[in-house]
Amino acid sequence: MSATPSRRQFNLGLLGLAVGGPLAACASTGARMPVTAVDCHAHVFRRDLPMPDRRRAPSGYDATPQDYLHMLDTHGLSHGVLIQPSFLGTDNSYMVEALRAHPDRLRGVAVVETGITPDALQALAAAGVVGIRLNLIGLPTPQFNSAPWRALLPQLKELQWQVEVHQIASQLEPVIDPLLAAGLNVVVDHFGRPDETLGVNDPGFRYLLSTGRSRQVWVKLSAAYRNGGHGAGEATALAALPLLKASHGLDRLIWGSDWPHTLFEHSADYGTERHLLDRWLPDPAERAIVLRSTPQALFGFAA
Repeated sequence: MSATPSRRQFNLGLLGLAVGGPLAACASTGARMPVTAVDCHAHVFRRDLPMPDRRRAPSGYDATPQDYLHMLDTHGLSHGVLIQPSFLGTDNSYMVEALRAHPDRLRGVAVVETGITPDALQALAAAGVVGIRLNLIGLPTPQFNSAPWRALLPQLKELQWQVEVHQIASQLEPVIDPLLAAGLNVVVDHFGRPDETLGVNDPGFRYLLSTGRSRQVWVKLSAAYRNGGHGAGEATALAALPLLKASHGLDRLIWGSDWPHTLFEHSADYGTERHLLDRWLPDPAERAIVLRSTPQALFGFAA
């Protein structure tokens, strides 16, 4: 085995070198941290947790809440949103434990069974969960007209929760349309996952642009590397930004690191992902909307 550390190992090693500052001081004293910038997409897990869905499961490392909070501090972000990893299934307990330990800094998006009880939903809400995630890559479109979904969707609306959708662009319409019809807010992951070769000309991405008029759809500027290798995903992201600004507005765009970059641990890192946003949105005032005011309102962080 090579003695050269991976990029992820190197970045985690830098955490021990982080020096105290305003963010670290607030964290250490327990004072409420002002919202300066929000990372809207990250995951926490341990390698020894049960992983019922092994298709996307990483191996050989932990991504703990402590690691993540250090990552936020190191890169100057005040708050974060934890997304339940699909490989952990509907056992949200590890994420919920992190939310309860850091209620001012973290919010969560859970994965749930359609038959979840109202009491269980309320318990998740009390812990800081603000929505559910549908990771549908490689899976069929849910039957939203079935009895379980007809029971669940009104409960989500009553809680004012969002539904986060991870699906390739060509399959977004049959997922998003029923959610909008149910009056729900929808957050679309990773630029809507346009096709690597089609980029912004993907008809599914064009459909995503059309949803801006609803004012019920937010788009994550995140994980461009999942939309094509050798720079293709980053090129698509750069082309997508003016289109998304025109269709949805900056108040419907948010940024996420996708930390710890599962399945891309050796080619992606937090700092690079954060600095890509500077390239996509070079105007600091526009970045402030995407990093602070929009996610602060969407995820309910106190001012």
